[in-house]
Amino acid sequence: LSDTTKVLEEMEGEVEVVTPCPTESHGLQGTIKGHDLFGYVGIEAVLDQMRRKTMKAGFEFNIMVVGQSGLGKSTLVNTLFKSKVSRKSCSPNYEEKISKTVKLQSVSHVIEEKGVKMKLTVIDTPGFGDQINNENCWEPIVSYVNEQYERYLKEELYVNRKPRIPDTRVHCCVYFLPATGHWLRPIDVEFMKRLGKIVSIVPIIAKADTLTMEERQEFKQRIRQDLKANGIRVYPQTEYDEDPEDRILNDKIRENIPFAVVGTDKEHQVNGNKVLGRKTKWGIIEVENVAHCEFTNLRDLLIRSHLQDLKDVTHNIHYETFRVRRLNESNLTVHGLALSCFPMENGTHGTNGTNGTSDRSESESHL
Repeated sequence: LSDTTKVLEEMEGEVEVVTPCPTESHGLQGTIKGHDLFGYVGIEAVLDQMRRKTMKAGFEFNIMVVGQSGLGKSTLVNTLFKSKVSRKSCSPNYEEKISKTVKLQSVSHVIEEKGVKMKLTVIDTPGFGDQINNENCWEPIVSYVNEQYERYLKEELYVNRKPRIPDTRVHCCVYFLPATGHWLRPIDVEFMKRLGKIVSIVPIIAKADTLTMEERQEFKQRIRQDLKANGIRVYPQTEYDEDPEDRILNDKIRENIPFAVVGTDKEHQVNGNKVLGRKTKWGIIEVENVAHCEFTNLRDLLIRSHLQDLKDVTHNIHYETFRVRRLNESNLTVHGLALSCFPMENGTHGTNGTNGTSDRSESESHL
């Protein structure tokens, strides 16, 4: 022990001594940094391994667009991914007509860019908000989101699970607000209140070029006040910020929500360069120019900076909440059926009679 102490004293000026700290498992855990290693280990190579696996397998991203007809949902989705990915674009004989009920329709594409493959699914909601009486028009959308969680849960509960469970869960819902310049409508409040609890919602002001810059800022401020007054949770929520760096980035996003956007798939010449934009009598509104609209902020949020976080929030927060609730419901049901199998004081078997066993098996198979 004295020799060890002597060696440590000699090395004290050269090497940082790491003090192990106890962990929950009553073991010791220390932190060894790069300059404390004897040589190159190669731990950083795991990032390349993960990158290669991801590029081979690809990944999935499911985005839902909700809003009344005529707000440019299909055009905006095409603009986001710079390709014809919307349902309207993929239907050769598409006919624009108002649906009598809310019918959810989805279309999927595999998009490849620089060797990275992404299976993109766009879920459209034709008929939402288009009726005279829009009472409960959000129910088919709520049901659809929960059905995807239920489907994923069933796949997880199989004894022989697939190596990779198909993910049809909605990772993000982009909600289109008409550029009225006033306040949120009752249908907007009710929809976002309900959907904000089960999916990540990103509200945007559609066709924002119909407002002046002053009207746009006032409208955005009113919407933020409405969201706060009604307790509506929109992405990114403050409680999901993992560290100060995330908080700084997300605070900037929260200050700009809802994004005022313009969508188009047409190109025009501006100063010798081709740009995406809308041509008017007063000039060209450039979609990717931050001085004209906030489309680039929306694109960066959905694709370039927060795409993986949207998937993580869906899996770790929204899906986990659904999974816990469903398993608790099933456990209560199974527990109640099991109790009914035992004889009571009068010798009966409870309300289910002698069929308690068969009822229990039906409950388990239903889950």
